[in-house]
Parts: sequence; structure tokens; C-alpha cells
Amino acid sequence: MSEELAKGEHNYKKERVGVVVSDKMNKTRVVEITRMEQHPLYKKFIRRRKKFKAHDEKNEAKTGDKVRIVETRPLSKDKRWRIAEILKK
Repeated sequence: MSEELAKGEHNYKKERVGVVVSDKMNKTRVVEITRMEQHPLYKKFIRRRKKFKAHDEKNEAKTGDKVRIVETRPLSKDKRWRIAEILKK
């Protein structure tokens, strides 16, 4: 067993893939995550959307880019995520 796990530490950070919908703020991007969910009774698939504010240190991501975001410590009132990489420009 590695030393980190022996101390009780873990590195399970949530990751999501989404599309940047706003790049108006400085060092902040709004990323929309879309997931498909089946209705429990009618079995129809429903598109669910959620928006996250993510930190972008170098202001690289632009509107329409597909990005991977990773959970991090609170950076501001609403920011709890940061952009790990830009998957598609």
C-alpha cells in the first residue's frame, strides 16, 4: 500500500466534460454539462443541463470549446471547478 493511502489521504476529484457557453468574465468560464436521463415511468430520455463556473488561469478557453473540468477548493462564491484541458477548439 502506498504511503498516501496509508495516511488516509485520497485523490478522488470529480471530473466532467462540457462546453464553454460564456467567456465574458476574466479568468472564469461558464461550462454547461449535458447528460441524458431516462424518465422513471415513461422511459423517455430527457436532456438535463447544468452550468458550472470554472477557473481558467490563462483565459485560453473560448465559447464553443469542449473542455474537461476538475473539482477544486472554493475559489470564489460560485467557483468550485477549474479547467483541466481543452479537448476540442
